[in-house]
Amino acid sequence: MSENRTLPDHLRAALASRESRNIRRTLPPSTVPPIDFTSNDYLSLSSSPALRTALLFRLATTHAILGSGGSRLLVPAPAHAALEARLATFLRAPSALLFNSGFDANVSVLASVPQPGDTVLLDASAHASAHDGVRTARRGVRSASFAHNDVRALRTALREVAITGDGGSVFVFVESVYSMDGTIAPLKEMVACIEDELPRGNGYLIVDEAHATGIYGPRGRGLVAMLGLEDKVFARLHTFGKALAVTGGMCSCEYPLLILLRI
Repeated sequence: MSENRTLPDHLRAALASRESRNIRRTLPPSTVPPIDFTSNDYLSLSSSPALRTALLFRLATTHAILGSGGSRLLVPAPAHAALEARLATFLRAPSALLFNSGFDANVSVLASVPQPGDTVLLDASAHASAHDGVRTARRGVRSASFAHNDVRALRTALREVAITGDGGSVFVFVESVYSMDGTIAPLKEMVACIEDELPRGNGYLIVDEAHATGIYGPRGRGLVAMLGLEDKVFARLHTFGKALAVTGGMCSCEYPLLILLRI
């Protein structure tokens, strides 16, 4: 009988299944609530008249900003390159690379940087984009998770890698601020743990600063900057779509990103 069902039949059945399991998601009403407890617009910049005025002014006075014209590998992008240079300076990092979103930044870094024989250790509460990146990584890249914000569990995972691995690099992915739980990663302790367990220097910490950007650190540079760990963190991932009230994402790295992010 199932082969005679039409596409609408399948879709209705799928929706009914989700309804029965209480996992169907629906769009919120279009009316704006008087008090916002749900969005990531932490600084209310999306409703800032000053930001709106400044944005419109720059749009009206800046040339060659509409359309990409093609891939950046083929077409020069002066505006993007200039912004990346400013971001690298602002974040006190050797280099920065722009992405369409913070989600894309996470996926791209984890999909392209770890090499065969390397291992990625994910905090158990890491964002879905990190898991997507690991799933699309090169063949031979191993992955595992450790208990959320648990330095002892991280230490155990690092020791297991040291025993079973072949000497490859180990990437530890965490978020500085976890919005769903309201927890903050013990970054200093994690850095010390990685350095202690991997004294050869083959351990690399990647920190997703999506929910810390604009909120923590000097001038909103994030928790890594607030703790003075810029030189201890391999890569920092920021998004512009939350506290900064625009769109896009970026990755700052201690190595030249245009060399690292090769696929």
